[in-house]
Amino acid sequence: MSAIEAPAGLRTAVLMTHALPETEGLRAAVRLAQAGSCELYATPEEAAKHGDAADGLEVVDELPPAPDLCLVLGGDGTILRALRHFAGTPVPVFAVNFGRIGFLAAVGRDEIESGLERAFGGDFETVSLPGLEIDGESSPALNDITFSRPPQGAVAELAYRLGGVEIGHVRCDGLVAATPAGSTGYNLANAGPILAWGVEGFAVSFIAPHTLTARALVVAPDDVLQVRNAGQRDPVEVAFDGRHERELAVGDELEVRFRDGVSRLAQLSGANFYTRLREKFGQLAG
Repeated sequence: MSAIEAPAGLRTAVLMTHALPETEGLRAAVRLAQAGSCELYATPEEAAKHGDAADGLEVVDELPPAPDLCLVLGGDGTILRALRHFAGTPVPVFAVNFGRIGFLAAVGRDEIESGLERAFGGDFETVSLPGLEIDGESSPALNDITFSRPPQGAVAELAYRLGGVEIGHVRCDGLVAATPAGSTGYNLANAGPILAWGVEGFAVSFIAPHTLTARALVVAPDDVLQVRNAGQRDPVEVAFDGRHERELAVGDELEVRFRDGVSRLAQLSGANFYTRLREKFGQLAG
């Protein structure tokens, strides 16, 4: 995940916001885009959320497929939506945090003026984010893939293999495979390892395991994780970044693979993962 400098003189950008957008944040984005001679596009659904504050947006039925920038005003969920939308393209996603933690955001809401001036001026770097995929599906997860028992179901029984070797058979509420960017999410809540951005590989942790021998681990990028529903009755729910994707029937198995270079996240020059870690999670302890 080495940093790549952005091209100067951005001309097109698209806008994505969360469900409760900040009017003043949008007005600042429109004003600063115009000052930087950058066209800011949004869908009719996006513009309708903002009312009169959307004046100045270029409203289009379909977002341009290759803008110079995707601007997000929101939290990590909205940022992930933007990263998924532009997965497989070189479009960088620059986010201003209007959510709670905003671990993936480039700047906080109190830095919107200076942050967006730099964004529309192309004064940022991008980092390449990996993902996780199942059976070669075209839409990988950017944060994590979870295997979990259904809400009213029995405790799950999951057998898992790495490199073709069965590592364990665990009774638990579920299993989480997380990318480095996603290791500070559900995986962290499971006491799984935090992976710094730039680490190649992914973390595997367990949700409420019913055994003392179930331990989180870090998996090498070329190793395939195979998860089998070893239960006797209930299917296991499979979710990508918190979105339900499918069910894993009793006796069935799925393969999880690491995929490099899925999306690009914009960050200001000099941003440090460990400073971000301290600021975002250290503050929760105070």
